[in-house]
Amino acid sequence: MEQINLFPLFLSFRVALTATLLTIIIGLPIAFFLSRSKSKVADFLDTIITLPIVLPPTVLGYYLLVLLGRQSGIGRFLEENFNIMIVFTPTGAVIAAMVVSIPFLIKSAKAAFANIDPNLVNAARVLGRTELNIFLTIIIPLAWRGIVAGITLGFARALGDFGTTLMVAGSIPNKTMTMPIAIYDALLAGNRDLANILVFIMTAVSLTVLFTINRLENKVSKGGRT
Repeated sequence: MEQINLFPLFLSFRVALTATLLTIIIGLPIAFFLSRSKSKVADFLDTIITLPIVLPPTVLGYYLLVLLGRQSGIGRFLEENFNIMIVFTPTGAVIAAMVVSIPFLIKSAKAAFANIDPNLVNAARVLGRTELNIFLTIIIPLAWRGIVAGITLGFARALGDFGTTLMVAGSIPNKTMTMPIAIYDALLAGNRDLANILVFIMTAVSLTVLFTINRLENKVSKGGRT
């Protein structure tokens, strides 16, 4: 039996976890801003954030290539000053995964933030709480269900991304080849047995991750009601 290279699986997890962490750091403040602002700027930002959900992955990947490629202003600046290359590197895979997954967190967290009773926030302000303290100790705990749901969906999307990651990071074995890309390469090579095994592993891992997260969420929910 052919030995299975598990590097793509480990890389997929590393990319998805890193992308999810960045999504939380960047996405939560944006979601909170969008939930409170009714300006045209907020509407425009919300539209841009939603684009990765509706755009074909290849189109999204092309935009990232134009923005971050070696010939772009950003790519040239990073390479010349810091010797950092994004395209066809694991960093590129992380950025691609973050871009495709961040809308799921922002949309879910935005809805959760919008449902918080503003009287609770105003009462905390009257008591002298700072805005950061209110956000961390009142708003986040009240909106945690929506945030967890968004994190779960975002992680699953990052773990399974194919098109955008392929465009930005390529399919370099033992460097940028994530699990979905490894499955695609196995099919292109006509190795259906390997493709079936990789698909089974990916499906089992995804189901296990989602089931575990749902169980943890239920336990936390029950603990909060006792």
